[in-house]
Amino acid sequence: MNTLFMFDFDGVLADSLDLYAEAVARCLERIGTPIVKTKEDYLALFDGNYYESMAARGVDLAAFGRVAKEVLPGIDYGAIKPFAGMIPVLDVLEKNHILVVISSNGYRTIRAMLDRFGFAPFFREIFGSDFRLSKKEKIDHALEKFGIVREKAVYIGDTAGDILEAREAGVRSAAVTWGWHDRERLLAARPDFIVDTPAGLLDVGRAYAA
Repeated sequence: MNTLFMFDFDGVLADSLDLYAEAVARCLERIGTPIVKTKEDYLALFDGNYYESMAARGVDLAAFGRVAKEVLPGIDYGAIKPFAGMIPVLDVLEKNHILVVISSNGYRTIRAMLDRFGFAPFFREIFGSDFRLSKKEKIDHALEKFGIVREKAVYIGDTAGDILEAREAGVRSAAVTWGWHDRERLLAARPDFIVDTPAGLLDVGRAYAA
């Protein structure tokens, strides 16, 4: 295998927007920076790097992290569902590519949900927020760890910020339209691929196998 497929978690593999938008709004309220009052306020944080966007809006990331450790364990993770049709796609992709998860979510949360969804056997590694906050840095690390050249790697995300960080890392991006940002917002960020269904990821896989 000499190709690396890096998947975002929330919005690509897991349908979790409403749950996290509400939980993050509560965390920000508790630390005195209530910058998320609507779902659009939350989505706007993902026009760039999530944590950098919060910091730019005056959020104390250390304080946010402390409160998040109190609030997030209490949310109903059972309400988070996998997107339908992913298992057969992951099964095909895993045979020809190294698959990893790169996400702003935490390792333990991602791992538990991958196990629950039946996705865990397909992924070689998880790089979450407890590793580094920058997806660009996580992409760099994954490339180095698996010995993959940038031309043979793609980041699969669902927000404009994902596309931008992939570009900063020098890898191609595949934007999925079933996640958090809509198709128009994704196209404005100029991804290398736009994918409308999980099965469409197989076309991306075939492009790298050529």
